[in-house]
Amino acid sequence: MLELERPGDLAQYVGKEIGVSDWFTVDQAIIDKFADATGDHQWIHVDVERAKREMPDISMATVYNCLTALVKCGLVRQVTLERGAARFCPNMQEHCHFYCDECDSVFDVDWTQGAIELPRGFKAKRYELAIHGQCPACARRAN
Repeated sequence: MLELERPGDLAQYVGKEIGVSDWFTVDQAIIDKFADATGDHQWIHVDVERAKREMPDISMATVYNCLTALVKCGLVRQVTLERGAARFCPNMQEHCHFYCDECDSVFDVDWTQGAIELPRGFKAKRYELAIHGQCPACARRAN
């Protein structure tokens, strides 16, 4: 393994192969570890300000490219809640989301009402439903 003392030392290796690593598969266990590390078990989402603060050298393009790859692999799906940040949900089952208007938390909600009746000729692939209101913690604080 190549070890360098300073990032500038890489300049001498430009254009040269310095090693090839094996492919790394991102499986559900890795996603779960990410959720454990971030304390965010409902969502994998992008918090640009936090990323800049905690990892100042990270490229936002890299973050978005990785998230896009996870979407394309079917491991997460992108959820857009109005004008907020892009969020990525690892729950691939059909469900809807409850958005707390006070604390900005988002919760998965099972959809057990059956199919939504569509006009004749329409065929749905999936649906996105966002319910807005107050989560239990915010409701307790309000009382």
